[in-house]
Amino acid sequence: MGAIYKPLGLALGLAAASLGRLIFGKVWGLFDDEEPPEAKTKETDWPKLLLAAAVQGIIFRLVRVSVDRWGAIGWEKLTGTWPGEQRADPE
Repeated sequence: MGAIYKPLGLALGLAAASLGRLIFGKVWGLFDDEEPPEAKTKETDWPKLLLAAAVQGIIFRLVRVSVDRWGAIGWEKLTGTWPGEQRADPE
């Protein structure tokens, strides 16, 4: 069943990336009127660059985990099987 879920997981990952970019653009607008800084832009200062990276990382991870989880829940409702591990490894 895992091989059948993989294409769905890939599609959900692409959707999560698009949604993350959209949300980041909106949230970054609350911090600054300019576009988020790029690491290779010479005139970018460190605090602004690190703030943009942190905000983007948090948003992308939250969106990805949420989309993955809802995808797994939907898959279980549709097929009756969970697409991943039943329990976390006890380490």
